[in-house]
Amino acid sequence: MHYICHTVNFDIESAGQISSAARRRPTPLKKETQSAMNKPADEQNLDAAPVEGKITDEAVAAARKMIGMQLRPEGPYLQDATIDTIRNFCNGIGDLNPLYRDAEYGRTSRYGSVIAHPMFPMAYGWLGRTRWGLPGVHGFYAGNDWELFRHVKPGDRITAIERVVGVEEKSSKFSGRLVIQYVEAEFADQRDELVARVLGWCTRHERRAAREKGKYKDVKKHEYTGEELDAIDAAVLNEDKNICGRNIRYWEDVNEGEALPPIVRGPLSLMDTMGFLVGCGRGHTHGVLLKGAVRHPGHFFRNPEAGGGVEYTGIGHHRESIAKEVGVPGTYDYGPQRSAWLASLVTNWMGDAGILKRIRTELRLFNTMGDTTWCKGKVKKKYVKDGYALVELEIWAENQRGEVTAPNGSATVILPSRDVKTRVCRDGAGLDLGCARFA
Repeated sequence: MHYICHTVNFDIESAGQISSAARRRPTPLKKETQSAMNKPADEQNLDAAPVEGKITDEAVAAARKMIGMQLRPEGPYLQDATIDTIRNFCNGIGDLNPLYRDAEYGRTSRYGSVIAHPMFPMAYGWLGRTRWGLPGVHGFYAGNDWELFRHVKPGDRITAIERVVGVEEKSSKFSGRLVIQYVEAEFADQRDELVARVLGWCTRHERRAAREKGKYKDVKKHEYTGEELDAIDAAVLNEDKNICGRNIRYWEDVNEGEALPPIVRGPLSLMDTMGFLVGCGRGHTHGVLLKGAVRHPGHFFRNPEAGGGVEYTGIGHHRESIAKEVGVPGTYDYGPQRSAWLASLVTNWMGDAGILKRIRTELRLFNTMGDTTWCKGKVKKKYVKDGYALVELEIWAENQRGEVTAPNGSATVILPSRDVKTRVCRDGAGLDLGCARFA
């Protein structure tokens, strides 16, 4: 038996055949001069399809004027770390490490408690997510650079300060003119101690241009054989056997060029994408959703496929017709989810005694429903800095066709050393690499 799925390249296939319902674009509903919050729901300025904005010189200039501004928090969604929210985040990314999910394991660990997965602050808000400037212009999460300082434990409460730091213009074969937007954020705990510093970025594309260019209109469907699926399932089911855990990985035992045991996520399904939303505490419904749509009508629309129900413009992660409206051949994963998978690749390898100090991920190709993502890495170099024994890794993700979907990734890990001149540390607070900043 053969199993068929779309393969996705980051710019992906053209719109193809889009449902007539999703393509209908009636004139926006009439605006009233009175407060939008006081208007009946059927009088809101919500179109029957996402607004198709343009990247103009004026819009780019307006976005650049926002550089230096602090943004209101996205959400926040999950601020309080508990054994449940920490474990549920791991469920959303498929992480099996007992240090992040098993209370008894954590109690007897070197930390005396479960600690959160290093990417847990994503549950507060996704850094680099499209949410400022360039109205009506679609955006895709494109990458993050994290420098980590302290572990999050049950009982901690996370806050963040986020600011706009950069706007760049580029061109692409996918949509022509595009804009890259950058934000920086610092996450802190309830003691006002720095947890992480993050640089996030997204790309902005005109929906119509991406759809009409059709760069990936000839993308072929991948046909999985039963043997291929068996191999994927075996890798998933045996992943926990490669978790270093309490076995200490010493700096001296690491060799440059050695490969990390890969991990696999896929074939991607709605269970995976919906599970990530649940893991991040995300979900707006009914009155909560409609009030948000009234405040920000450019980010929402009345979808004919939902009988006129209000949906967010990013619903292409779950509706194929909307994905095709922005040039993607099918529904696709969430970028922060893939970034978190690559972090799990590293934490599985480094063990409980290792400390993930820095991780940078960059997404280039889409990962659509049915695609399989293999996260891979190798040791690039090892060195000592300020008394810390460090290992620098190259990390990347590739799909079932061998296409690299997340290139140019890197991670820096602090490992224990047998050299007594090196430092013993419980977190990364004593070392600042100066990463996760806009250059």
